[in-house]
Amino acid sequence: MITRTRLATGACALLAALAAGMAFPTGAVADETSAMAPKVDLVLDVSGSMRARDIDGQSRMAAAKQAFNEVLDATPEEVQLGIRTLGADYPGDDRKTGCKDTAQLYPVGPLDRTEAKAAVATLAPTGWTPIGPALLKAADDLDGGEGSKRIVLISDGEDTCAPLDPCEVAREIAAKGIGLTIDTLGLVPNTKMRRQLSCIAEATGGTFTSVEHTEELTDKVNQLVDRAADPVVTPVATTGADQCAKAPTLKSGLYTDREEFGQQRWYRVDVEPGQELRASVSVSADRAVNPSYGVLLRAVTVHGREIVRGEAAGNGRTDVMSTGLRYPKAEVDDEDTATAETVCLQVTHSFSAGSGVQSTPGLPLELTVDVVDGPAQSSDVASFGLGRGWWLLGGLILTGFLAGLVWGWVSRWRVAVWRTN
Repeated sequence: MITRTRLATGACALLAALAAGMAFPTGAVADETSAMAPKVDLVLDVSGSMRARDIDGQSRMAAAKQAFNEVLDATPEEVQLGIRTLGADYPGDDRKTGCKDTAQLYPVGPLDRTEAKAAVATLAPTGWTPIGPALLKAADDLDGGEGSKRIVLISDGEDTCAPLDPCEVAREIAAKGIGLTIDTLGLVPNTKMRRQLSCIAEATGGTFTSVEHTEELTDKVNQLVDRAADPVVTPVATTGADQCAKAPTLKSGLYTDREEFGQQRWYRVDVEPGQELRASVSVSADRAVNPSYGVLLRAVTVHGREIVRGEAAGNGRTDVMSTGLRYPKAEVDDEDTATAETVCLQVTHSFSAGSGVQSTPGLPLELTVDVVDGPAQSSDVASFGLGRGWWLLGGLILTGFLAGLVWGWVSRWRVAVWRTN
């Protein structure tokens, strides 16, 4: 029999459960996750020039479709992705109508790969190239949410709808302060188109990449979509000096700076005995640059002696160059001499501006500094710096030598006994 006390207790528990459900609705966590999801809008040029057959023996449109299908298969689950077209619907000659020809082919949101691929399959090269209007609409596509936002523009020609200058549109988007980045990819670009797409990317801190092969297009779009899914870490702005003595002292963290062409940047890091300095730098070509370039990161003492270096070189096929280094600071037994060492980090790049491209501001660089406890000193290291494995090897050699002597003596004794008998 249920007593009144038990009935009251059960009612209270039920009310508490209902109250908890009202206070913490199950959809709250999902809504919060959705709000932080990274968003990417792929903006594809479907103008008439995309019929040209100059990418791996197929049309530019066919190459773009192939790349899109592979990108859709590889898109991370957490990324909300959409597709917008420009020049896909109006085949006529009326400029006013042609410059309005931009449409949302697939809305930005959770990705249904089958549906998105079906939408891409219907595209055919048609009309004008309204890049400016398409960028404005793409910014609206990405409205809302607190995650990263990225537009990836793929085009084979410059905008045909001036005076709405795409560069000014990109600057207007950047001025809104919504954290939206525009990356541009030029299919078989000429000088004028390269200049315009570089300007669009530069205005929002994005990158421009020249593409002449299907595989390059697939790899680059995949890279940009994956980049949107990376955790957002806000780097700390710093300003490197032209010499170590004047350089800022950095702690462990991520830093951003700009370095002009032909310039060096210096930074200082204090490393205690027993610690290890790990540093890396990435320099981005956010505008058209000449091929054949590199980046150098050096760790130097305050007296100018090089400790270690990292370097990388490129030939124009990538727009970001990265390198890194490690420096373990040995432990010191004497406490009086166990002081921190100031290590000077020097960053140098060999990018050079393309023809007609502004050299200022400098190229953006990101510097990662990590000072951690170094690897523990192994008790298996002998006083001469040789591990015990070497002593074991020496012991085996000596044992083999002695065994050989004994075996030779026994063999000679057996032969002598046999001859005697």
